[in-house]
Amino acid sequence: MSAQLLEATLVQYEQLIVLHHSERLVPEEVALLVTCLKALSGSVSCLDIVHHRSLISSILKMSMWNFGTDVMDALMELVISLATSSGQYVDLCLEMLVSNFMPPDSFISLLNQPRGILRKGQVIDRVHSTLINIAELVPLSPLRLERIIAERMPLIFTKEPLILTYVENMLKLESGAIGDLVGRTMLVAIMDRLIDLDVDIAWDDILQEDFTKGIFDMELEDLEGPVDDGQQDGDELQISWMERYFSGNLNAQKLDSLMVLSFEHLNFCKESGRLSQVFDTLLQSFQQTVLTAYKSKFAQFVLFYACSLDPENCGRRFADTLLHKFKTSTYPEWRMSAVAYLASYLARAKFLSISSVAEYVESLLEWCSTYCSNQSGGINPKAHKEFYAGCQAMMYVLCFRMRSMLAIPRIRSRISKHIEDILRHPLSPLMVCLPSIVEEFLRLAKVTHLDVPDNFVSSGLLESELSMAFGGRERLDMFFPFDPCLLMRSDRYIRPNFVYWSMVRSSYDNDDDEGTSDEDDIEICTAGRGMNIANDGAARSYDQDLDEFDNEMSKMSITPKVTQWFGGELRSDMQMPSRIRPCPDSL
Repeated sequence: MSAQLLEATLVQYEQLIVLHHSERLVPEEVALLVTCLKALSGSVSCLDIVHHRSLISSILKMSMWNFGTDVMDALMELVISLATSSGQYVDLCLEMLVSNFMPPDSFISLLNQPRGILRKGQVIDRVHSTLINIAELVPLSPLRLERIIAERMPLIFTKEPLILTYVENMLKLESGAIGDLVGRTMLVAIMDRLIDLDVDIAWDDILQEDFTKGIFDMELEDLEGPVDDGQQDGDELQISWMERYFSGNLNAQKLDSLMVLSFEHLNFCKESGRLSQVFDTLLQSFQQTVLTAYKSKFAQFVLFYACSLDPENCGRRFADTLLHKFKTSTYPEWRMSAVAYLASYLARAKFLSISSVAEYVESLLEWCSTYCSNQSGGINPKAHKEFYAGCQAMMYVLCFRMRSMLAIPRIRSRISKHIEDILRHPLSPLMVCLPSIVEEFLRLAKVTHLDVPDNFVSSGLLESELSMAFGGRERLDMFFPFDPCLLMRSDRYIRPNFVYWSMVRSSYDNDDDEGTSDEDDIEICTAGRGMNIANDGAARSYDQDLDEFDNEMSKMSITPKVTQWFGGELRSDMQMPSRIRPCPDSL
């Protein structure tokens, strides 16, 4: 080969490497690029990964988002040819395809425009069809793909449009043709990222205005005022306080958007008959990451929503798993976390039948009763913290479900069989569990004529030294993981299946007004709501009450203040939640 011919060949080779680098290709350049890509597809056997490193690298760095469909198709044809020609190209090709899960930064502003939406669909469809083709021709490629996707998953500080698009692609893979091979890894990685975002959102960010107030104190202040149109006005008010707390928190907004994506995917799985299979993976992920992440505030609602779609299967399996963890785990903190999740879930899950809730409450009572029968000592919060956690869980659930459960004679008999012996045992759970929950439980027990000790003296405190002792450093005595979801978009999915404290408390308040005097009950401060909820009589079932109250806008919780849950210093001026704080005049 003459020197001139060699020089000309090198020039053409260099031109081939940089051909696609121009920001705007004219039609002739597009046609030339397509021709070159197709020519390379037919001659991949002549390429050498060492000698043609620059050319291969240049091709695999191409972003499909910058080209039209002609170039995309030619490029995907070349990628398939490379991946199937030699094993040394497989990882490179898979990495190239995964890199196209997200658009370049310059394209972000177009994602919500018609042109951007069209281009996004064109890219994603071709990326996934190419991944499927490679998987069919290279059977081990899905295993490599799992690793690459997990390693390249965007960090929590990535821009929201980019991380959303990446997760969309992961969910598309999970439900696609190779979902059986890579689906579990996709779901676990997504749950891990939800947890990462979740724990990065500190309660201090939410409570920054006044640390003497709890979350639901501020919620009460925002929701105070007359309500005329029920749900509609409630939505507007709820949006107001959610925006107040999270409008400037980018990670909270990312988490909210990712959870909505997850909810929509779960809906799709239910429609396609795959929910049970997906729930298996979510449940395993929950036990490995969420259950042990004591700072988790929102990610667990993915499980809650999945359970609401299939209460008889997923709903019961979730409760069974939590109960089993509480009874059998070798780690006390895990047991306490599990029973906290169980209590909050049973109290809040509107889709669970009363008989199902009663079954788990009875199981907790039997466990506590057996524990009591094996103990002869007195109060010791640290030594018996699992016991106190179980007792508090039982009382917490009954605060929400007592009326409906005790209306059934069979359930009332079973509950009464154990509860008095447990509460009167020298271990004295009424003295150790959170006073705010104990007082509310005893007040409601009196309303429903449940036989419980009546010598408890109200302390007017949110917490006590004893409750802090059994809660431990992580303050698991104050952990109620399914309190109202404060993420605005996610809340719309959770709300129809959620029991809010105001739904329950309003009906008991009506009973207090009609059948008891102020002196007979522990005095309770209730914030004005401007709404009158009719009480049709004691014979009305709890489920009917929930239907009536489902559209009420007030979404309170009896959960104590949570600033100190996650490592903050304990404060001596902590208060009970507004909803059940004793009035100043009664102190």
